[in-house]
Amino acid sequence: MRPYFKDENSKLYLANSLELLENLPAESVDVIFADPPYFLSNDGITCKSGKAVSVNKGDWDKAATLDDKHKFNLEWIGLCKNILKPNGTIWISGTLHNIYSVGMALEQENFKIMNNITWQKTNPPPNLSRRYFTHSTETILWAKKSADAKHFFNYELMKELNGGKQMKDVWSGALTPHKEKIFGKHPTQKPLYLLKKILLASTRESDLVLDPFCGSGTTGVACKLLGRKFIGIDNDRDFIALAKERIMRADEQKF
Repeated sequence: MRPYFKDENSKLYLANSLELLENLPAESVDVIFADPPYFLSNDGITCKSGKAVSVNKGDWDKAATLDDKHKFNLEWIGLCKNILKPNGTIWISGTLHNIYSVGMALEQENFKIMNNITWQKTNPPPNLSRRYFTHSTETILWAKKSADAKHFFNYELMKELNGGKQMKDVWSGALTPHKEKIFGKHPTQKPLYLLKKILLASTRESDLVLDPFCGSGTTGVACKLLGRKFIGIDNDRDFIALAKERIMRADEQKF
């Protein structure tokens, strides 16, 4: 399949992720970051800019049944395992709506989960119902392809970035700022600092990084700024166009 966009180190594909993943070369990717559908579009409400708004993101964020959700996670994670190099690793972000299925799918595919990163959002939207605690965290699972894989971890750099102390598995930071949405918006866009930390921790320069649900292209922007190669896939024409614009203008996002 021809890329929607291509430059020296980046490729974007407008495609169904499952179909394209089947056709990528086996053991060709160093690291995968995936922010799959959370399946939280359930007609509920949340708070945005002080107003009650729908939580619905789109048809891509809906699942008919629990079995459908888990079948989907097993399928894409299995395909990702095939294209990961023997010592490669995968990062997957999620919330309570999907992350438990993701963790089970990783174990069923014989990945070794190494860390359960808790991303603590310092400015989460308030809980409008006042019937339970404010949702202020997401989980990011980090796993290697097999228990005996010799994965790369830039321990010394993470320690340096943490003031000379071992970095813990709780990372705090704000939601994606407005300045990272100047080219357009995506409903689940991750902040650039989060992807840069993930890539610095687990990749070397010129490593190939894949994002099978690339959305607005934050992973691709981080790769370009850090000298990594990138493949991004998304099935939404508007989002892939946004990702292209952001990657082409990555130097304007050196925050």
